[in-house]
Amino acid sequence: MNSADFRKQAPNIVIWLLLLAMPFWLVGVGGYVELGTRVVVLGLAAMSLNFLLGYTGVLSFGHAAYFGLGAYGAGMIIRYVVPNTGLGILVGTLVGTLAAAIIGPLIIRLRGVYFAMVTIAFGQVFYFIAFRWNSVTGGDDGLIGWTRQPIDLGFTRIDILHNPTAFYYLVLICFALAVGIMAWLLRSPFGRTLIAIRENERRARFLGIPVDRHIWISWVISCCFVSLAGALYALLNNFVDPRALYWTQSGDFVIMAVLGGMRSFWGPLLGAAIFVILQDYLSSQTENWMSFLGLFFVLVVLFFPRGILGLMRRKAVT
Repeated sequence: MNSADFRKQAPNIVIWLLLLAMPFWLVGVGGYVELGTRVVVLGLAAMSLNFLLGYTGVLSFGHAAYFGLGAYGAGMIIRYVVPNTGLGILVGTLVGTLAAAIIGPLIIRLRGVYFAMVTIAFGQVFYFIAFRWNSVTGGDDGLIGWTRQPIDLGFTRIDILHNPTAFYYLVLICFALAVGIMAWLLRSPFGRTLIAIRENERRARFLGIPVDRHIWISWVISCCFVSLAGALYALLNNFVDPRALYWTQSGDFVIMAVLGGMRSFWGPLLGAAIFVILQDYLSSQTENWMSFLGLFFVLVVLFFPRGILGLMRRKAVT
């Protein structure tokens, strides 16, 4: 690797080193391991939304629906079927992905605010089902009576329930797989086509690109990864309630993507880290933490429209 390639890959290397060592340095600066796990999980959710928003140019306010479906899918498998963490993650991801694949053809012809509003509407349908179906979902009290189970590798068992560091690395492995697939897709001709659609949809149609099909595929991929994040989030908390499906959760994902820089690959992860750490700190200091977080978001949008990562890149260039 020559010096130019090293400089290009240096940010990626730094990010992965920070993630690999997070359980150790985060505790050293006054944090705790579960906070780092939450950053990675919600970072994956924000990056999943950014796959659709930042690279395809389609805004969804309904991603909480698939995040919540992934969470409920994982929790209900462990609670009602078989206490198996791996199966819970797999089923939770598949449930959210299947729902997105079915709903996609109904909404992909819409654009702009109409697309965003319809995604909210479908998301609220799932929210009210979870809220009202008390006998299965627990209703407003949430789905309780289950916990994540140890991982049995045959030759050893990994206790991810009582060892938060072990669970963090399980989450990091899932994150790495998802992020690796996203990066590969975005570097492929398919990813370049998505960017072409984002930049000029009309010209893409003139070139013979099946725009609606590409948006549907991008939608399903994005919802697949956010469903994975939802399943991991349920396992992190050993609990899930209808708020995971509510549209304000989608708003949080959008805020994370915009804070970090929605047209950059790692921007949403940075935005999620800022959002989660500020939320954790401010909520311990004041009941009005949402006001301060909202003010911070407004200032970033006004003065740094490309997000925090965009600002850092501009300073690096200058």
